[in-house]
Amino acid sequence: MLEQTFNSIYSKFKLHFYQEIFRRFQDREASLTTVETFCMESIQALGSPSINEFAGFMRISPPNAAYKVNSLVKKGYVRKVQSASDRREYHLVPTQKYVDYYNISRGYIDTVMKRVTARFTPEECAKLEEMLQVVDRELMPEVGLPLEPDPQA
Repeated sequence: MLEQTFNSIYSKFKLHFYQEIFRRFQDREASLTTVETFCMESIQALGSPSINEFAGFMRISPPNAAYKVNSLVKKGYVRKVQSASDRREYHLVPTQKYVDYYNISRGYIDTVMKRVTARFTPEECAKLEEMLQVVDRELMPEVGLPLEPDPQA
């Protein structure tokens, strides 16, 4: 039962995102391919990774990663920022154009969270947050994400 409920919630978040993406395709506002969308979501979640960090996380070759990144740069969704600590290294930073695109899913998360806090007591919300933090920090070690973007970028 718990697994089915969790899967249902996860699927609803994904499906809402896909609905909004396809709506934008109809309105001719979207210009990211599916793979580029996955790349951008990963870059956003990784918090301004270097190209090599991005390649390592995605388990693709650095040249393949560079090719994908260059396409995203041309489309205006990501920019390369030279590292202050290592001038040979560049970090990938999503542009405002991508932030606006990303907010498709972020807005829905905010809506659902407002509904959660309206429906449940503060104590219940605190317990849910505690449980989700344990899942995030302890039970999903295969996907390590930084808590904050690299301040050196």
